[in-house]
Amino acid sequence: MSTFTRSTPPRVKVGLVAGGLGAYWPQFPDLLPQLQRSAERVSERMRDLDAEIVDVGFISDAQEGAVAAEKLRAAGCDLIVGFLTTYMTATMLVPIAQRSGAPVLLINLQPTESMDHATFDTGQWLAYCGACPLPEMANAFTRLGIPFRSVSGYLEDERAWAKIGRWVRAAGVRAALRRGRHGLMGHLYPGMLDVATDLTLVSANFGGHVEVLEFDDLRVRVEKVTDAETGDRIALAREVFELADSVNEEDLAWAARVSVGLDRLAEEFELDSLAYYHRGLDGEIHERLGAGMILGASLLTARGIPAAGEYELRTSLAMLIMDRLGAGGSFTELQALDFHRGHVEMGHDGPAHLAISARKPLLRGLGVYHGKRGWGVSVEFDVKPGPVTAFGLRQARDGGYGFVVSEGEVVEGPLLQIGNTTSRVDFGCDPGEWTDAWSASGISHHWALGTGRRAADLRATADLLGIELTHVQPEPSAD
Repeated sequence: MSTFTRSTPPRVKVGLVAGGLGAYWPQFPDLLPQLQRSAERVSERMRDLDAEIVDVGFISDAQEGAVAAEKLRAAGCDLIVGFLTTYMTATMLVPIAQRSGAPVLLINLQPTESMDHATFDTGQWLAYCGACPLPEMANAFTRLGIPFRSVSGYLEDERAWAKIGRWVRAAGVRAALRRGRHGLMGHLYPGMLDVATDLTLVSANFGGHVEVLEFDDLRVRVEKVTDAETGDRIALAREVFELADSVNEEDLAWAARVSVGLDRLAEEFELDSLAYYHRGLDGEIHERLGAGMILGASLLTARGIPAAGEYELRTSLAMLIMDRLGAGGSFTELQALDFHRGHVEMGHDGPAHLAISARKPLLRGLGVYHGKRGWGVSVEFDVKPGPVTAFGLRQARDGGYGFVVSEGEVVEGPLLQIGNTTSRVDFGCDPGEWTDAWSASGISHHWALGTGRRAADLRATADLLGIELTHVQPEPSAD
């Protein structure tokens, strides 16, 4: 982890089973081979979604369904996809859904957009009959308390495949959370009641593990960093960033040394995310470590290990979710409202997701970190112009987590040059109206800002996690 290469998370594991009613096969000899060809095409397209596919083949009765259920249970899948090729009974798929422990997606993809009604016989019609068992499956699953979702279309229906891809991506995010190891280092920023997190609630809502770290865990690793390693990291920083004239060489060297130590911390504790804060005092070592983390935390974030300051565990989790959806996800809060231009200005000091910067990110030297002790180098950039999604996790009074989402667009306009990430976002309404609606959702004062319109992907992810999603999108103000 000593170079600027993105970490590669495990691929989502998708269990695939296709089926139809075995009573048809002796009656219509050409039907089963046609359905099996359709199943092969579905398996091929599923693999194109960058998923590891566990294909247990074609089932024709309840006994074969039970065998498939055991295979998929043992495989430990993140998502089960049941392909309804023609009519089949619910008892063929229920054991698979019950035993797997994974979310279930039912797909009904007929061979083409429409039958040739003038020439089709019964056997040819049955190849288009995958819609028939879908209500039966839905009824049985509902009565058994098994959540499910479905996509109907035809084999080469790009609309349907876009929806299937969305469910696969959502399953990948769910898996990342369930298996994730999330570092929490230091202590709460004094007085920030909204960001305080009960660690048990992370496991209760998402699964995963929170590794409680001391700043001394970082200190001992930074002490072992060599001058040669520091020099290599300085060279990397000069390659990745533009350096402002205000950057002090001594501060840059310290940030580089901390960055190498931070890499070792993430590697040795096998971290998938990190939230941190330490107040420090009078330039002592822990204050200097906290002040020196911005470079290394930004490099970690760009490599797929999101790091958030101010002990913001829920926001580091939101950043992880956005990163796994391919949206980046940078540590963000409100900065100002521009009523003249109709924009919300948002961003944050400290670590940022370099992969979504509009241009080569800037390292700026700061003699003072506002609201924090210490000094050093900070990251400054604007998110790429175009569609963006603000996304955060809210915690309800009962401890349940919820997603809060709003889609807007990063637009051009004047930006502060103070060592912060700053973006102007147009949400299509009065910025004051948006700010009131966003705040009323119960969001904390930090969240992740990512590229693209991600509300649909986040809605699918919330569905698989069994949590609520609040979509904040106020109506445009009347002129």
